[in-house]
Amino acid sequence: MESDDMRDFAAEARRFLDAHVAKAPDRTAVTWGEGDDSMAYFSSLPPEEEREFVQRAREWQRIRHENGFGWITGPVEYGGRGLTPVHDLLYDAVESEYDVADTGVLSVIGLGMIGPTILAHAQPHIKDRWLPAMYRGDAIACQLFSEPGAGSDLASVSTRAVREGDDWVLNGQKVWTSVAQHSQIGLALTRTNPDAPKHRGITAFLVPMDAPGVEVRPLRQMTGGADFNEVFLTDVRIPDDHRLGEVDGGWTVALTTLMNERATVGSEGVGPVAAALSPDHLSALMRATWTWDDRALRARLGELLVDVLATEHLNARALRKLRAGVAPGPEMSVSKLMYGQNLTQAAHFVSDVLGPRIIADTGQWGTYAWTELLLATPALRILGGTEEIMKNILAERVLGLPKEPVTAAAKEVRP
Repeated sequence: MESDDMRDFAAEARRFLDAHVAKAPDRTAVTWGEGDDSMAYFSSLPPEEEREFVQRAREWQRIRHENGFGWITGPVEYGGRGLTPVHDLLYDAVESEYDVADTGVLSVIGLGMIGPTILAHAQPHIKDRWLPAMYRGDAIACQLFSEPGAGSDLASVSTRAVREGDDWVLNGQKVWTSVAQHSQIGLALTRTNPDAPKHRGITAFLVPMDAPGVEVRPLRQMTGGADFNEVFLTDVRIPDDHRLGEVDGGWTVALTTLMNERATVGSEGVGPVAAALSPDHLSALMRATWTWDDRALRARLGELLVDVLATEHLNARALRKLRAGVAPGPEMSVSKLMYGQNLTQAAHFVSDVLGPRIIADTGQWGTYAWTELLLATPALRILGGTEEIMKNILAERVLGLPKEPVTAAAKEVRP
């Protein structure tokens, strides 16, 4: 049962939203042939439109912040409300009913992962400098973790940080860095002690993205956009007060970020993502393509919708635990795993329904547009932790199954 506090908070949120934005149309209801048929997961906007998109996100985050909804769970001293994760989830549920700007460019990486890490590990004056700016929309943050030789095996990072007086000098390359082209700050993992076991020789730093020696190069995706980047660090000088945590203690900092990443990735979202998993949308597609009488395809549609429903119930279970003051168990890891699998299953199902129409732009509404999601699905099974890694974690740490055999050569790879 919802408490008086929650009802009052929801009413406050509705008053704020009613004063600033209109109600959103039903994003899953389909009138075939009408509206935008985009199925993009990643952005493919031209540069000028992308800059306008980012500016709208910043402006809406600023309005949220000025009205007490910019950082609902954050400490009051840094501009937050000091409320619970349940309040945060309740606000998200209410806001989803309104036509607001998409703030993913700020929230998914920066506010969802980097902000909590700065709060947990940065020095007080660094928190004062960056946390209010991030949650007000003035600063965007990116995650400088992955490297050409360090992806799932993140502890193999080779970017070096060498102490020189009160500064550190960074040299190396990062890759697959989301929103680096828009960011003012980046959280970097670096190698500071090459002689220590690799998980114990890492140090984390906040890197101003406009510092001399920082170069961002976009990576063009097969979807047409460039959401990801390479970031080259060449003799980048970072003050020691921008270090997060202890010297050689960066793995603890990384785990803080990664735990928040699991929770951030594990939801189905709205817009094209919601439509891709909507029974109304998928059944309308089958009727429009004269495949509704195909029993095999209908059976596959049923299997997909059962998986989607199971994931929704899993997320609801996690929410009930939060409302009861209990931290969720493995639900977020399972939800993250199902997130990528559900969307991949949907994209492959649609490709079989459409046949050649998914690869040839005939101009027919609701057909070729699915290419954008289909081409994004390999990334969905990697971001936030590969499916293989997530299954190992669940098998070993949740189900208690024996660990897979580790050869002598591979022992150093394990944490």
